[in-house]
Amino acid sequence: MQSQTKRRLTAGQLDALLRESAGTGCRLEAELTDGWFNAAYRVLLDDGRPAIVKLAPPADVPVLRYERGIMATEAMVYRRAGGDPAGIPMPELLFSGADFLAVSVLDGTPWDKLSDALPGSAHSALRHELGRITAQLHALTPEDGRFGYPAPEAGLSAPDWRGAFTAMVEGILDDAARWESPLGISAADVRALVAEGGYALDEITEPRLVHFDLWPGNVFVDDSGARVTGIIDHERAFWGDPAAELVSLAFGGDTGPDSELVAGYIEAGGRLGSGPAFEHRLALYRLYLGLILVVECAPRGYDAEHLAYCRGALDGWVSDVRKLG
Repeated sequence: MQSQTKRRLTAGQLDALLRESAGTGCRLEAELTDGWFNAAYRVLLDDGRPAIVKLAPPADVPVLRYERGIMATEAMVYRRAGGDPAGIPMPELLFSGADFLAVSVLDGTPWDKLSDALPGSAHSALRHELGRITAQLHALTPEDGRFGYPAPEAGLSAPDWRGAFTAMVEGILDDAARWESPLGISAADVRALVAEGGYALDEITEPRLVHFDLWPGNVFVDDSGARVTGIIDHERAFWGDPAAELVSLAFGGDTGPDSELVAGYIEAGGRLGSGPAFEHRLALYRLYLGLILVVECAPRGYDAEHLAYCRGALDGWVSDVRKLG
């Protein structure tokens, strides 16, 4: 995906970056173009190991508030979860710096690229396994006990979930004003919808790690569809309500209480909640994602067709929240 936030380097520049920061050089093999925010390259390190190098946007390129410092967030998730003996499958963090990281290469293929070739039974089994993996991810808690985005540069955290989520929404509303984003709803109305759901947000008293981008493109499976080989792109992660994970997981299939995904999640010890407050929170999390999708179109330089798609999604999610008010 083409995006104005991508920082592209030549083969020589990549080699120099790793030599200076990690003490090893590399040979460029290919640019990976599926990502929507960071530039990524497949390289062969001097010691013979294949690796993926991700680059943060250039320092002078404007990004959304929550995107400040998210390269460090992704590195943090790899450190916290990658060595988990319970076996959360993900790449190994090899090197990291302020504006880049290098990880090992996963076996398999992104799920979205294999979707049409796999039988329904394989999808069901994979969704069950993904539910189990998600529950393991949600077992992680922050060392400081705070909710919200981990990066201090973002300034979007608080000691309680209502405070953190309100700050997260305020951050994206500030971005919307900065880029004059066509939200189709006023900032005052968004604030009112969040305030009306405050009682539901207050039910969450313990922060858990939420990936918030587990659509099929970020889930690798082996080429036979027998197992999940890893999850990637943890940069959007925050400490919050595990139920928020269902928003991006819904892009890959059913996330209802009787779904294979939720069955795997519960079998692995996960707890999501139920009832009116739970549904209200889910609607707010979809609203938040919809705001992000629309607002990011301007700084990333997406075309009018993509903006229209995002606006359609946001309009629907705004309507859902209003029905619960």
